[in-house]
Amino acid sequence: MTAPAVPDSSRLPPTDVLTLGAHGMRTRPLRAVLSALGIAIGVAAMVAVLAVPASSAQALHDKLAALGTNLLTATPGHSMTGGDTRLPVGAAAMARRIAPVTGATATGKVPNTTIRRSDRISLEETSGVSVLAADSDLLDVVGGKVHSGSFLNAGNENFPVVVLGAVTASRLGIDHVDAAHPTQVYLGGHWFTVAGVLDSMPLAPEIERSALVGRAVAQQLLGFDGHPTTVYVKAAESAVPDVRAVLGATINPQSPFGVAVTRPSDLLQAQALTQSTYSALFLGLGGIALLVGGVGVANTMVISVLERRREIGLRRALGATKRQIRGQFLAESVLLSGLGGLAGVLIGILATAGYALSQGWPAVLPALALSGGVAVSALVGAIAGAYPAIRAAKLPPTQALS
Repeated sequence: MTAPAVPDSSRLPPTDVLTLGAHGMRTRPLRAVLSALGIAIGVAAMVAVLAVPASSAQALHDKLAALGTNLLTATPGHSMTGGDTRLPVGAAAMARRIAPVTGATATGKVPNTTIRRSDRISLEETSGVSVLAADSDLLDVVGGKVHSGSFLNAGNENFPVVVLGAVTASRLGIDHVDAAHPTQVYLGGHWFTVAGVLDSMPLAPEIERSALVGRAVAQQLLGFDGHPTTVYVKAAESAVPDVRAVLGATINPQSPFGVAVTRPSDLLQAQALTQSTYSALFLGLGGIALLVGGVGVANTMVISVLERRREIGLRRALGATKRQIRGQFLAESVLLSGLGGLAGVLIGILATAGYALSQGWPAVLPALALSGGVAVSALVGAIAGAYPAIRAAKLPPTQALS
């Protein structure tokens, strides 16, 4: 009868290594929690910094999908001689001749005209609001919506009525339209009735800060000369670059280079790019916090080795190898940092979800940020615990037990 094989004393199963590593954490729970807290803060910052811009980008993508990226705006630029140019009166009609264009309209700034709640208010109190002459198809082209009341239409655009942009209405203290008791404002020396208040318009922020009146009324009462200051053009999505290339020459053939053509959706995307630059900065700060947490773990493990000299000496005297001692302390360091990383990921998820909810964004949690948070924290733990583990393994049993 053969004797049973003696197990190799130089190796420990992974479960035993993890058990030994967890033992050191259980014996000093407060120290373990405080050490893991530094790792958790760093990982939480990194997860939030990656997830919040992803949520913002998704919200921007959803917004652009709803608003459309096929809107172009044309405004007067500078002529070859350096002076300002003017768009022709029929600029919008000429833009409609371009085959892929599905809609075109224009607004024109009414000069030397202010809007006030009362004729008792000084003319200098403009509240930063412009008065624009507009056509009834403006909202159809720019994708705007009426918050309260109605927009300019065939029934009212020839009368002294005004529609307020969202910012203008807020500055004038008008948040809704009551048909039974219509609000009047003093505009260019005449009383105008407020017909409607618009919702916010991200693709046309200049309209948000304007008061809109009918083109005919603007010419009759306010001295508007009929020349537009902004032409809005909506085109087929696939043909936007082509329309953009010919729009200036089409609406102003006398001075095609004196027309500035922009795509409002590009401005929103540029804002998102600016936010991503700040995100990179905060990501670096999160990395610094994680580094500080790693230093804290290393310090904790060094102190742990000094305090547990007798335990190390006893295990060495009972046959534990240097490799096993090294594995025990390295496992403890990795577990400590890994649990801190896991807690940091959870904190980062909660922070991202809370902030996204407050902004009305969808909460987007990149899988790379979540898995990478735990992996990076474990790596930091391995690096931070390498020196203490090597130091513990080098302690001679006789010196450790003395």
